[in-house]
Amino acid sequence: MGPVERCVIAVPARLESSRLPRKVLAEIGGKPMLRHVLERCCKVANADAVVLCTDSDDLRQLAESWGYSVLMTSAQCSSGSERIASVVDALMELLWMGVDADPERTAIINVQGDQPFLDSSVVEEMIAQFHQRRQLPALMTPVYALGPESVHNPNVVKVLLANDGRALYFSRSALPHVRGVDPADWYRHAKYWGHVGIYGFRADVLLEWDHLPASQLEALEHLEQLRWIEAGYTIATYLVSGNFLSVDTFDQLEQARAMA
Repeated sequence: MGPVERCVIAVPARLESSRLPRKVLAEIGGKPMLRHVLERCCKVANADAVVLCTDSDDLRQLAESWGYSVLMTSAQCSSGSERIASVVDALMELLWMGVDADPERTAIINVQGDQPFLDSSVVEEMIAQFHQRRQLPALMTPVYALGPESVHNPNVVKVLLANDGRALYFSRSALPHVRGVDPADWYRHAKYWGHVGIYGFRADVLLEWDHLPASQLEALEHLEQLRWIEAGYTIATYLVSGNFLSVDTFDQLEQARAMA
């Protein structure tokens, strides 16, 4: 399998989010959250394109008025991965423009529409990893070291790592459980890693989405990456640092507004 040759950033977004409806249009620092995300994606130097993937005609019209490409998806998509997977062929056609597309050498980066302070260097590093690794990963995601205040916060997704950096599991609970120790002191006994909600896929892997079995783990935790793990896929990780606020609740929206 050769190195990745083309890379697109796909931003899945909808208006009917369950915990904070219409959150991608919430104003932060004088502009909608989604526009912050798209602008920061466009600063990624080694990406070939940025595309909004949405089922909302309102979002389509707004994004096109801001100058961004848009692909329409079904309203029935249950996750960002499913939304992007539903338009993989169109994304590849946009990237390869008449040349025979090679899904094994196409990287699709899923950046959620609720990350208004996205650090473009984190996405640049992901794309660089796709170019540099001898064994081209099927999926990749960034992780960061958690402070003690976040270990037991269910709004912060945790990831359990193998020695080689593979993601073993993702959870809203603290991983690992430290037996016989006060939970307030777990951080003294183990390293805890947070998950940045950005995924990199080889396009040929996303083309398999419709064939993945339903995942009880995904349904229980409401974490789409668990479907891939339960289906036997390896998720590679790389370490980053910084502020990785995703806006899922009103409190997080207020935090974002205070940071703007």
